[in-house]
Amino acid sequence: MDSLKSVSLITAMVTPFDDEGAVSFERLAVLVDHLLATGTEAILVGGTTGEGPTLTPTEKLALFKETVRLVAGRVPIIANTGSNDTAATIAFTKQTAAIAGITAALVVVPYYNKPNQAGLYAHYQAVSEQGGLPILIYNIPSRTGVAMSVATALHLSLLPNVIGIKDCTGITNLAALVEGSQDHEFYVFTGEDEYAFAAKTIGAQGVVSVSSHLFGQQITQMYTELAQGDLKTAAATMRQLLPKGQQLFAQPSPGPVKAALAHIGVPVGGVRLPLVMPDQTEQERLLNILDL
Repeated sequence: MDSLKSVSLITAMVTPFDDEGAVSFERLAVLVDHLLATGTEAILVGGTTGEGPTLTPTEKLALFKETVRLVAGRVPIIANTGSNDTAATIAFTKQTAAIAGITAALVVVPYYNKPNQAGLYAHYQAVSEQGGLPILIYNIPSRTGVAMSVATALHLSLLPNVIGIKDCTGITNLAALVEGSQDHEFYVFTGEDEYAFAAKTIGAQGVVSVSSHLFGQQITQMYTELAQGDLKTAAATMRQLLPKGQQLFAQPSPGPVKAALAHIGVPVGGVRLPLVMPDQTEQERLLNILDL
C-alpha cells in the first residue's frame, strides 16, 4: 500500500462530540485542520481513542465519510472496522470499503472470545479475503485479553491483503516483527507513544499516536532529527515528550486529550459513558504537566 510507505506519524483521532454528546462534524472540521497543520501524516478514525465501542455502525460510517470529505486526499485514512465477531467484521469492513477514500481497515484482535493462534489466523485470513480493504492488525492484549504472537503476525504478513500491524506489546516484539518481515513489505507501527523513538530506531515504520493531537510537531521534529542522524537531539526531544504522553493516560483515554484540546482552542466535547472526563483537580494537574 504505497500511500502508507512514507508515513511515520498516524494520529488515532478522537471523535468530536457536540455539547449533547452527538458526533459533531463542525468540530471534526476544526480538528482535522489542526491535525494536518501539526504533522499528522495519516488519520485513524473510530478506533479506541475515537471511542469506537460507543459509536453505532451508522455513526461510524458517517464519521468515515465526513473525514474523507474533509481530508480531501491530503493524507491516508484508516478506518477501525474490527470486532470479536468475524462475520460482523467482514460485513462492516465491506460497508466501509464502499466509501471511496478509505486507505485501509484497522482490525483489532478479537476480544472476549479468547481465540487461540489458529483462530486468530483464520479470523484475519477471512477478513482480508472478504472485507474488500487492506488490513492493519491491531494487537493490544491489555484491552482485548488476547495476545497475537509474533509468529502468527508474521504468518499473516505473508497474506497479500494484510499490510501491517499496530502493535502494543513492547519493543522486543516490535523488533521481532521488523526483523521477521525484512524480505517483504509489512508496515510495523507501535501503538504506544512511549515507544515512538525506540520503535523508529529499530526499524519500525513509526507510531500510531494519541500525543500527536497536541505534540505532532515535536514528534515530527524528532523523526526528522533521527532521519538526519542527530540521535542526541532526537533523544532529547523524546525525553521531553515522555512525561507529557504518560499524563495523557493518567486517566482513562481519551478524556485527558479531549480536555487538553479544549484548552488549546480545539473543542471536541466530552466522552461517552462508561468513560468520564477528568475532574477539575485532574485537569489542573494534566495541564500543568503538559505545559500547553
